[in-house]
Amino acid sequence: MLMKEITKRFPGVVALDNVTFEVRRGEIHGLLGENGAGKTTLMNILYGVYRADEGEILINGKRVSIKSPKDAIKLGIGMVPQHFKLVMAHSVVENVILGLKEFGLVLNLKEASRKIRELAERYGFRIDPKAKIWQLSMGERQYVELLKALIRNANILILDEPTTVLTPQETRELFKTLKKMKEEGRSIIFITHKLEEALTVCDRITVLRRGHVIGTVTPQEVTEADLAKMMVGREVLFRIKREHRKVIIETPILKVENLNVLSDKGVLAVKNVSFEVYPGEIFGIAGIAGSGQEELAEAIAGLRKPLRGKIIIEGQDVTEASPKKIFELGVAYIPEDRIGVGILPNLTVWENIVLRHHRYPPMAKNVFLLDFNEIYGFVNRRIKELNVITSSIFAPAKTLSGGNIQRLILARELAENPRRKTKLIIAVYPTRGLDVGATEYVRKVLLRQRDKGIAVLLISEDLEEILMLSDRIAVIHNGEIMGIVSAEEANIEEIGLMMGGVLKKTSQKVKENPKT
Repeated sequence: MLMKEITKRFPGVVALDNVTFEVRRGEIHGLLGENGAGKTTLMNILYGVYRADEGEILINGKRVSIKSPKDAIKLGIGMVPQHFKLVMAHSVVENVILGLKEFGLVLNLKEASRKIRELAERYGFRIDPKAKIWQLSMGERQYVELLKALIRNANILILDEPTTVLTPQETRELFKTLKKMKEEGRSIIFITHKLEEALTVCDRITVLRRGHVIGTVTPQEVTEADLAKMMVGREVLFRIKREHRKVIIETPILKVENLNVLSDKGVLAVKNVSFEVYPGEIFGIAGIAGSGQEELAEAIAGLRKPLRGKIIIEGQDVTEASPKKIFELGVAYIPEDRIGVGILPNLTVWENIVLRHHRYPPMAKNVFLLDFNEIYGFVNRRIKELNVITSSIFAPAKTLSGGNIQRLILARELAENPRRKTKLIIAVYPTRGLDVGATEYVRKVLLRQRDKGIAVLLISEDLEEILMLSDRIAVIHNGEIMGIVSAEEANIEEIGLMMGGVLKKTSQKVKENPKT
């Protein structure tokens, strides 16, 4: 497959400028670049979502016209998007066969389920065809998207950030699957921000920067630092130097007492969890995916009602409080699902930034009237402060890159107004799916907030990130806290054993330290 001299323009921006990209048969080809570099735009052109303004596409040496995803599918092109396009209320089998004619006008779900099970077993997926999408973990939803492409016999497979929602174990299994597909002669385009993954699984790697091809290399020719420099155009700090703080005892900003929370499946996801988070500390929670982290964060943010236990913010019991009340108490929430929860994709950039602030003076003159001069001033200041890159504040939020959507969420959540001052940040996988430059930026933002005296609850599957940023670390496994340790005393082997449920330690209490 060859994409030759592709150019794509959007209002106010050239997304792709004369890009040539080639993928060979039986090859895993990595596609790297910062958020907004043009990777997804290029693949959307290959999949028929966008039409190129200039250039041509050749498959097996023959020029083809791809006007829609339907055309792409007929040509054997499949795409697994970064943000899943699944019908949440429908089952796995219903989502996988959506649009297919081979199972009849009256759907033969039994036959479809059998075929899905065969495919899943062939490639090592564990999935129940009868399960509803809303009941599945993010990793399981990833498998559903992959099955949608495989059942349509895709020979060119586009994977957009496929490991973002996977555990390390699931990632290793996926890599085995990709190598099997490669041996079968499939061509795989592997879009990722994780440089070590690109070097591990890819045969060749192409780097885009600001809509241009910087170069195509093999893993043997480059290091992670080389790739990062090609992507960003400068040296990138993979580790941020910071001093761990000793937590000074005072009234905790957040106190969680014997909290129990149910999952969407009605299973107990958080089991008798207790901890405290203090001003000016980053309290990290480490654990593999599906250990109860998301349910815990949603309960604290007011999005999920606990079954039992208490949530106390600055001395106030907010166990049954609304998200609005918790926001007004100074809690910023950076959710795992940026598109589904963090923003309203079809609303504009300015509307998304002003959300949650629009009801308060000076932006609200009264219950019915907004002051748009104040609003636009507020939005432009937040865009400048958080460096949100957008063609216009009137552009739909869904047109932003993943990194810029995360900056937009930070711009909104960390803003202050006369009714609230930020006191606690709940950050759930804040750098998941971000490129190295955006990851570095978000980590620095969290550290700056900590240094201002704000409490940060950091939930991450990235153990290196937890160790790098946290002052204290709690490890969660199957909904239980296995132990709490100070970052200075953290032992990677012990944390790994706790994450796997093999080891449980007595939770460390915060010791009083004299204020300096």
